[in-house]
Amino acid sequence: MSLWESVLLGAIQGLFMFIPVSSSSHLVLVQQWLAAEGSPLPAPDTPEMILYNLVVHLGTMVSVVVVMWRPLTRLVNGIWRELGLWRRRRTLRHLIHLRLALLGLLTTAITGVLGLFIRAYGTDVFVTPWAVALMLLITGAVLWWTDSVKTTWRGATQMTVLVGVVIGVAQAAALFPGLSRSGLTIAAALALGMHRPLAAKFSFFVAIPTIVAATGVQSLSLLDPASFESELFLGWQDYLLGFVVAAVVGAGALWLVLRLLYRGHFRVFAVYVVGLALFVLITQPDFSDAPPVDQLPLDQDQLALHQR
Repeated sequence: MSLWESVLLGAIQGLFMFIPVSSSSHLVLVQQWLAAEGSPLPAPDTPEMILYNLVVHLGTMVSVVVVMWRPLTRLVNGIWRELGLWRRRRTLRHLIHLRLALLGLLTTAITGVLGLFIRAYGTDVFVTPWAVALMLLITGAVLWWTDSVKTTWRGATQMTVLVGVVIGVAQAAALFPGLSRSGLTIAAALALGMHRPLAAKFSFFVAIPTIVAATGVQSLSLLDPASFESELFLGWQDYLLGFVVAAVVGAGALWLVLRLLYRGHFRVFAVYVVGLALFVLITQPDFSDAPPVDQLPLDQDQLALHQR
């Protein structure tokens, strides 16, 4: 892997992990372009690329921690404080931070269960150009709608089990190429009545356990020492550069998404996604030559569910 390829892949991971324009479709297009240019990148399921995926996702985790440091700190401190109150037989209704954490775990569990069914039936039919373009158009319509929705909630006290279930379903739907995880989960939260800051924070909060689950599943394939017997094509500088670029670009992307969402300017992403859908329909890329969805590099928040 050349240095510029490491920078490119790290930037794609950092940018499209948070920008609601469907990371899977971008990854397929970039992968095909690199292959057409004669890039000697290892296959996505090789140990070195799996390790690279894990490293750049640690970079995006740094992005979340940096940009959302204050709300994350409040959440962790609140959970710790409320655990003591729960032991004193306080009702969960009044333990807001603990309830948020439990709902996040429920969301992740719902997504995982649905992901098993999606994996069982496969998603090959959804990687044709027209299907990807259709999914992109749906994403564009959803993002356009988010700017006009009127929220009704006052705060996190109104969050119920329904929130975890609905957002878990929305996150699972994003397994299909062309649908955006962050876009669908934020839209689902807004549809339930959440105000914009809470919708965004919860969407990115639930991304954390999803990424953790994904890295854990993928790391299992690295436990076999025999998998590294072949010559490796990636050096330490590739991993370090990918980590740094993913962290820096991811932080900028997450900051931008939060600002545009709070101000109701998601339609700029909707216009871009529709343009990408038209590009896919016009160029008709051969998605059948791309790796299976569960082998796409870097799209870890979706990859977690395919590899469970």
